Amino acid sequence: MITKMQPQANVAVPQSVTTQPQAQQIVGVPANAVILKMSDLQQISTVGLLELAHREYQAGDYESAEHHCMQLWRQDSTNTGVLLLLSSIHFQCRRLDKSAHFSTLAIKQNPLLAEAYSNLGNVYKERGQLQEALENYRHAVRLKPDFIDGYINLAAALVAAGDMEQAVQAYVTALQYNPDLYCVRSDLGNLLKALGRLDEAKACYLKAIETRPDFAVAWSNLGCVFNAQSEIWLAIHHFEKAVALDPNFLDAYINLGNVLKEARIFDRAVAAYLRALNLSPNNAVVHGNLACVYYEQGLIDLAIDTYRRAIELQQNFPDAYCNLANALKEKGQVTDAEECYNTALRLCPSHADSLNNLANIKREQGYIEEATRLYLKALEVFPEFAAAHSNLASVLQQQGKLNEALMHYKEAIRIQPTFADAYSNMGNTLKEMQDVAGALQCYTRAIQINPAFADAHSNLASIHKDSGNIPEAIQSYRTALKLKPDFPDAYCNLAHCLQIVCDWTDYEARMKKLVSIVAEQLEKNRLPSVHPHHSMLYPLTHDFRKAIAARHANLCLEKVQVLHKTPYKFPRDLQGRLRIGYVSSDFGNHPTSHLMQSVPGLHDRTKVEIFCYALSPDDGTTFRSKIAREAEHFIDLSQMPCNGKAADKIYGDGIHILVNMNGYTKGARNEIFALRPAPVQVMWLGYPGTSGASYMDYLVTDAVTSPVELASQYSEKLAYMPHTYFVGDHKQMFPHLQERLILSDKVKSHNNLGSVADNVAVINATDLSPLVENTDIKEIKEIVRAARPVEISLKVAELPTTTPIETMIASGQVQTSVNGVILQNGLATTQTNNKAATGEEVPQSIVITTRQQYGLPDDAVVYCNFNQLYKIDPLTLHMWVYILKHVPNSVLWLLRFPAVGEPNLQSTANQLGLPPGRIIFSNVAAKEEHVRRGQLADVCLDTPLCNGHTTSMDILWTGTPVVTLPGETLASRVAASQLNTLGCPELIARTRQEYQDIAVRLGTDREYLKAIRAKVWTARTDSPLFDCKAYATGLEMLYNRMWSRHARGDRPDHIQALEK
Repeated sequence: MITKMQPQANVAVPQSVTTQPQAQQIVGVPANAVILKMSDLQQISTVGLLELAHREYQAGDYESAEHHCMQLWRQDSTNTGVLLLLSSIHFQCRRLDKSAHFSTLAIKQNPLLAEAYSNLGNVYKERGQLQEALENYRHAVRLKPDFIDGYINLAAALVAAGDMEQAVQAYVTALQYNPDLYCVRSDLGNLLKALGRLDEAKACYLKAIETRPDFAVAWSNLGCVFNAQSEIWLAIHHFEKAVALDPNFLDAYINLGNVLKEARIFDRAVAAYLRALNLSPNNAVVHGNLACVYYEQGLIDLAIDTYRRAIELQQNFPDAYCNLANALKEKGQVTDAEECYNTALRLCPSHADSLNNLANIKREQGYIEEATRLYLKALEVFPEFAAAHSNLASVLQQQGKLNEALMHYKEAIRIQPTFADAYSNMGNTLKEMQDVAGALQCYTRAIQINPAFADAHSNLASIHKDSGNIPEAIQSYRTALKLKPDFPDAYCNLAHCLQIVCDWTDYEARMKKLVSIVAEQLEKNRLPSVHPHHSMLYPLTHDFRKAIAARHANLCLEKVQVLHKTPYKFPRDLQGRLRIGYVSSDFGNHPTSHLMQSVPGLHDRTKVEIFCYALSPDDGTTFRSKIAREAEHFIDLSQMPCNGKAADKIYGDGIHILVNMNGYTKGARNEIFALRPAPVQVMWLGYPGTSGASYMDYLVTDAVTSPVELASQYSEKLAYMPHTYFVGDHKQMFPHLQERLILSDKVKSHNNLGSVADNVAVINATDLSPLVENTDIKEIKEIVRAARPVEISLKVAELPTTTPIETMIASGQVQTSVNGVILQNGLATTQTNNKAATGEEVPQSIVITTRQQYGLPDDAVVYCNFNQLYKIDPLTLHMWVYILKHVPNSVLWLLRFPAVGEPNLQSTANQLGLPPGRIIFSNVAAKEEHVRRGQLADVCLDTPLCNGHTTSMDILWTGTPVVTLPGETLASRVAASQLNTLGCPELIARTRQEYQDIAVRLGTDREYLKAIRAKVWTARTDSPLFDCKAYATGLEMLYNRMWSRHARGDRPDHIQALEK
């Protein structure tokens, strides 16, 4: 599951608010100096009047102070103390011209009066004339080097001018003259904090507190430093101390609320913000921050109301509009949310968060191009916007532009190294690029950053699942669900993992919940959490399965819409041979190629021109080289990641019928088909179900696999092959299995009935003559009484003793010599010839395969199933246990596919009353051994839920009969189609009881078993089942009928290769 994108909410949190101490911007008469130079002849009443004016000034009664000063000035206009006080009074009343006038008069009276220059500097600073202000402040401190207020005012002007370092020096100088100025010390701390010198700032605040322990401002400012250093708990402590010292300290309450919100201590954050609102009820920013907490608490309605209150108080508040939009979107009110984002952008066109969040909406609406434009605009406004980089990357990934996406994810992480979402989403991109190790590293890092990140745990689980590490995947999915119980993707993927390992704990409840999840998602038009390829495993309706596929098909359409490609136009005239294009990611060592690798070369080149388009790079196998060599045209599209260009290439080749061999399997690029580069598009072979796609016209199938009465399951029209739609290349891949010698010891060779078992020890080779010429070969013929008498003929190689062979197997030797002929241990193929082991070459050795090699009893009835274990469900195991219980001396032979499923199946079988030892597991083997060892079984029991498809072909090629019970899905009917083509309909059950009865009869009626085995052995070569040439001809017949309908202008309809 792609990653979830987290829209970045532009939370209206103010910068850490610190109350600036009263830094005496206006200097009246310094407290530690007497400037009033009064004549000894002045009367004591004049002095008293001046002191009264000072007291009135300090009390803020500027009108009375001015009145008394003017009385004094009229008495003595040269009194500098009066002039300074008048200058200060007029400054406080914002009468700057008069303030400057009286400062100038004071300077005229006393050119060395530092305080007058400082006051004049204040006027210039207020007017924005910083250079003049600085000149006056500097002149003041030159006149009076210990003038503390002058240094303080100089520092403030230097800060305004942007000269921070000189401002720091001015504060330091002031403190050198009086180290106990705690307010100045705190201001210096603020400046150092702004410069990023946090430790020095911290030292200043601590010194201020040491000087004045009840100085609440310093406690609050120290809290800001701790917050900046991510010392959240220390920050909380200091803000709480500040408000304890000053219960009316508004900014400290705001800061406390902010840091509690950051720490996700929401209840206490709400309390802090509410206290701030008690002090300042109309503070819009606090209302905005409080709303953000409500949003985080899931109190969406309350958040919406509070955001609206913030906007009511401050209409020009883009942050609040953006956050209100987030809350409205959460409520599903997308139109209102969009309107709010646009309002925020009208107020502030460069509001990056609104651009980003509006882009998220556009993306969800399918307007990918508009979303991309908005993300790019957000990054233009704010290039260091990590979330916008991540979101843009996600859109680029959706368009298949994986390298560009990767670049933007890396930018997001560079900007924000702890951006867990970006790591997780980058992991998704790397996973799509087949970089499993890189994806694993990204998911792991995301979880390290945020251990509670459920999506990252789920993505990590998916990597483990795809890598076959199912126990790790189960653990990670369960962790994700603990963190996020309502997590459909994780739940459905966990269900699939448990299916893979046959863990059926609470199976019925799990299936019920899974079905309800899918129902809800389809109702809400969401992408279902059950993958189309897995839908056959669950008790879903046909409509649900088709709808799941359709939703994935529509996703492909949405992806290609952004390419804005003009629809292709196609001629209806053939103009030469019919051009067929096979598209697959599986041209290589894959079951699909194992099945059809000969088909491209077997087509009639006088009638059709074959193009094979590979979606995966060359894996170096002969499967790939054979298809590339025998197809008339072989094109590697794996180096053309752009689906639009790939579609252009196919269209340029003039393909008439384009065949989709992937469906929804790994490596598919259905977006190519969504662009419809060919007039007729067909599903074939590689995917056992409907595409659900409007752009796929036909599905190649047959009347048994997809009877017309079940046609409603499919979005495509059904194109019926003459026989089964399934194909197998076994004649070409495994010709050494067409003949066999049964190995026998002269002493032990005959059982009580005098017959020889044909599946205890078997010798195969393309050329058996060396052994025939040097060994006593007997042909044993037997008439068995079945529905009609059947003659069975076996060639038996009788040896004086089989001890050397048994010793070879027991000791793990690669080969042994019998009568001068080298026999190869069937378990050693990978050691002697790896290409032969994988099926790329035909083994040239004489190979012996025995039950001893796999721990199978020589005298037992061996039932087998070589499917992956996910195809087994509880009902199937119940039937198998029933069969084993009713067939004495029988065993069931399964594969560790995967190994972790073995103990679960053994445990369940034991609970059903099956004694230990009745189910025998073997390891998964390379392809040639996997097929060859099927000879050792008596009967294959098919899985009704999802048949063995390739596996049934493999087992039938060895002459072993398959018992099947078809359901209604395509995946559950393939084996029946194969058996019907083979001419063995008696092995197809109609009910569970009949399935059990057929299997039990085969296990208990030896004559019947021999007859059926003989029939299957003969039919493999006599029936059409493994005839690839006839199969290619059947496909051509279908392709011609498809084209004929198109050429006539007819819409696709159900067709048959052979018209009745």
